[in-house]
Amino acid sequence: MSKKIKALIVEDELSIRKFIAINLSRNEFEVEEAECGEQALEKVETFKPLVVVLDVMMPGIDGFEVCKRIRDKNKDIIIIMLTAKGQDMDKIMGLDIGADDYMVKPFNPLELMARIRAIVRRSKGILENDNLTIKYADLLIDLKSQRFFKNSTQLDLTPTEFSLIKLFLKNPGKAFNRDEILNKIWGEDYFGDTKTVDVHIRRLREKIEDIPSTPKYIETVWGVGYRLKEEI
Repeated sequence: MSKKIKALIVEDELSIRKFIAINLSRNEFEVEEAECGEQALEKVETFKPLVVVLDVMMPGIDGFEVCKRIRDKNKDIIIIMLTAKGQDMDKIMGLDIGADDYMVKPFNPLELMARIRAIVRRSKGILENDNLTIKYADLLIDLKSQRFFKNSTQLDLTPTEFSLIKLFLKNPGKAFNRDEILNKIWGEDYFGDTKTVDVHIRRLREKIEDIPSTPKYIETVWGVGYRLKEEI
């Protein structure tokens, strides 16, 4: 990396926090640490990280609330939540309030690095490699500035939501199964499950659809996955 990417590690257990911080530092990240939610919110303002690795269970303000407050103010920060093994509701809730991904404890540090790099690559690629706009009905995506509009009004999307709508707008009428979406958006080395896709599609629909329960843009293809309607 020519310029170090800033990463904030939010974890109340010192050993886990240091373990993550050391691995990120060894991979040329600039790292700051926070041991509670209150401290994390302060450091988001002062340190301005691109990546936040955020534990769910913490004293005081928990990870869910921290994630929500970060996302309310900044759609561009990449948030990866750490959840306890087997706590499926934690995973779904984290994604539902704006996290880009999650890791289940205990985890392999190489997997964490792979996930972070995949999301960073994706968001940087959007900014650096694309210089076009795509229009579809009343939707417009500016790939250079990473902005999305509906009826000329800009809507705030997270990095993952932006990547999803970009995929669909570039491929109207094409049905993608969940594994294809995981590979294209999260990377082929992603180890998560397909529920991740469903949660992010639901969040995206809530932002772009007039009636999310009866979507007119992104439709469900039963037994397959999702597609952008070819014509409206």
